[in-house]
Amino acid sequence: MFENLSQRLSHVFDRLTKQGALSEGDISTALREVRIALLEADVSLSVVRNLIKKIEEKAKGQTVTKSVTPGQQVVKIVHDELIQILSGDTSNEADLKIDNPPAPVLMVGLQGSGKTTSTAKLAKWLASKSNKKILMASLDTHRPAAMEQLAVLGQQVGVDTLPIVKGQDPVSIAKRAKQQALLGGYDIFILDTAGRLHVDKKLMDEVSAVKKVAEPNEVLLVVDSLTGQDAVNVASEFDKSLNISGVILTRMDGDGRGGAALSMRAVTGKPIRFVGVGEKLDALEQFHPERVASRILGMGDIVALVEKAQETIEADQAAKMMKRFQKGQFNMNDLKSQLEQMIKMGGMQSLLSMMPGMGKMSQKMETSGFDDKNIRRQIAIIQSMTKKERINPGLLQANRKKRISSGSGTDVAEINRLLKMHRQMSDMMKKLGRTGNRGMLKGLMGQMMGKGMSIPTLPSNIDTSSSQPISGLNFPGNISGFGKKK
Repeated sequence: MFENLSQRLSHVFDRLTKQGALSEGDISTALREVRIALLEADVSLSVVRNLIKKIEEKAKGQTVTKSVTPGQQVVKIVHDELIQILSGDTSNEADLKIDNPPAPVLMVGLQGSGKTTSTAKLAKWLASKSNKKILMASLDTHRPAAMEQLAVLGQQVGVDTLPIVKGQDPVSIAKRAKQQALLGGYDIFILDTAGRLHVDKKLMDEVSAVKKVAEPNEVLLVVDSLTGQDAVNVASEFDKSLNISGVILTRMDGDGRGGAALSMRAVTGKPIRFVGVGEKLDALEQFHPERVASRILGMGDIVALVEKAQETIEADQAAKMMKRFQKGQFNMNDLKSQLEQMIKMGGMQSLLSMMPGMGKMSQKMETSGFDDKNIRRQIAIIQSMTKKERINPGLLQANRKKRISSGSGTDVAEINRLLKMHRQMSDMMKKLGRTGNRGMLKGLMGQMMGKGMSIPTLPSNIDTSSSQPISGLNFPGNISGFGKKK
């Protein structure tokens, strides 16, 4: 998300933070570039004007010009104003109003915005995060196989769907879903309404009739972020007729600009509740203005990084790994587990984007042609080894390397680079496993890998408003041989 905007702003603020003192001319020049970057990101003109005006008023005050670190003060001001734009007057609207079971949730939007898939994603998210019993119902009697699609998605995410009865109109289906949710003891029932190619009176009349019957706690509008400012216009039209309670932005992983997200709250006054960040049914993230603002400015998102780790690694697995690492043991099976974990957590690019100050490294890797295919090639090399070779890589002589090369579709040079990387990581684990560093190792494993464990608090000496890398965080990208192409 926001790759293009983040890169442009990063270049602007790099120049500011390198200067010892800032004049009003320096600030004006920087804000001119910020204005251009926001407009190129397809942010609404009125939003850009208001944002720049507020930043300029605060940035040209004595708190900045007479500050010890004026460049960082400007970055903080921009960060605070971005949060204000994304959250509006209230910052506690992220949670859905689903307290009184069975709580109805109405999904609306245009055809092709990803509404049905988002319905399944939301159901899966609510079932896993909130431990709710959920019923989904398709009210789309117009699009061929729309009801069948939701039924298939329901099976994939493990959520019940309302049985299909041919010939019923959307209002009748909504009444039946409401009754089934009440009798079946469901906490939430989600109604997936029909979409249209454009906003029209017939669509609004149909959805309004459904809303009157269902009396939903939440009316969530699903819009495609790739449509840019048109997504904001669609939200405004739907809000006039239905008084929507929130927005789900889809395909945010494909929108490097992010103008729709930055404009949505300011123009419509409605909060962004969730963003779709991929095709998979678990690729739905709750929208947190503070985290998004930090990621736009290249400050990373440590909390999201830890949450991803906690979701993908079991506590018992982390405990076993910790015991091995404390003994200085790190073989090829351990390395394979680490590589597979990176893929599960979204890949190297995703991980780097969430680490403070690592945005530039992510850009360099992308420029050099590095992607997750390289990690999968390294996994393939390890999978082509025998059990003994994985446990004791020292057995790998020339003839064994040739066999592994043939089995994994790689060359011997790649195998040598992987072995070198393993030796370096093994040495690092041995150092951490020594008596003086065991506490550090246990803390890292417990905080970053223990499912269900509490989110760690960053040390007090770390400035999360800075775009500089956190000292002492060594990522595998720093290890010789990692990610090098064939």
